[in-house]
Amino acid sequence: VIGASVPSGMTPTAELYAKPVLGIREDDVVFSAAKLFFAYGLGNALSFPLSVGATTVLMAERPTPAAVFKRIVERKPTIFYGVPTLYAAMLADPALPKEGEHALRACTSAGEALPPRIAQTFKQKTGVEILDGIGSTEMLPIFLSNRPDDIRYGTTGKPVPGYELRLVDEAGNPVRKGELGELQIRGETSAAQYWNSRAKSRATFVGEWTKSGDKYSQDADGYYVYGGRSDDMLKVSGIYVSPAEVEAALVSHDAVLEAAVVGHEDESKLTKPKAYVVLKQGNSPSDALAQSLQQHVKDKLAPYKYPRWIEFIGELPKTATGKIQRFKLRG
Repeated sequence: VIGASVPSGMTPTAELYAKPVLGIREDDVVFSAAKLFFAYGLGNALSFPLSVGATTVLMAERPTPAAVFKRIVERKPTIFYGVPTLYAAMLADPALPKEGEHALRACTSAGEALPPRIAQTFKQKTGVEILDGIGSTEMLPIFLSNRPDDIRYGTTGKPVPGYELRLVDEAGNPVRKGELGELQIRGETSAAQYWNSRAKSRATFVGEWTKSGDKYSQDADGYYVYGGRSDDMLKVSGIYVSPAEVEAALVSHDAVLEAAVVGHEDESKLTKPKAYVVLKQGNSPSDALAQSLQQHVKDKLAPYKYPRWIEFIGELPKTATGKIQRFKLRG
């Protein structure tokens, strides 16, 4: 995938997001869990700090909580860029640097929706807010984000100035507020096409608009709420169910570290939600706990959204950037 077609395309990534939204400064020390060969890491650790003369901490090893804590304590970064699964693992580790033990002033999250409980608990333990946002390789930088002075837990915030966003249905028509639609973006950092893949280019780029492949809704105050990847959406009893919404409900339970929800057919060949759950240390799988988790989801969401099956596993399959690979759980 080509992000920006020419080197000068890197400049707007800093001018539109890093400086006005993130507030990066020359005296910042930045540390990104995502490596430079990912679009997220490229902006975090290269174009953003270069735009203001900030310092970057680079780490070759895998970003485990222990490795991240070591850099946070020893190198004193002021900005840290992570992903939801890493933040969850950091919170589950007793070695998490508490307020006063680090120099962080801002953290960001991208890649997947950040569950509200993770953001709230991280703030309580470290004193630092996590700015949840979304970007893509096709658009290069973050184009939708919470702000340091405008955070709404459970949302991806509002559009970054310089980008236009729209939510459309399967026919390409705008959806009403509160309804799920596919997120499309328009901005000067958009890629021109995919390299040697005309069919995928035609499917992704619609004139000046880029299809994100993500489902979103917009609340009454204009904040965007993540609904899941378009190809991950479930239709239960004729109604769309967002896996991300069910996962967030599960993660809000005290016993749950991580969760992934996929579609699974029942005996009547009807698709229903199935959850794969990773428990926090000190909790053991049991039928009673599974039933408790099902009731927990029913109490938080519409009853038809609860997972009909819960399977406890030791680890969720993930990409190198920490995104859950739900396709490996289907079948």
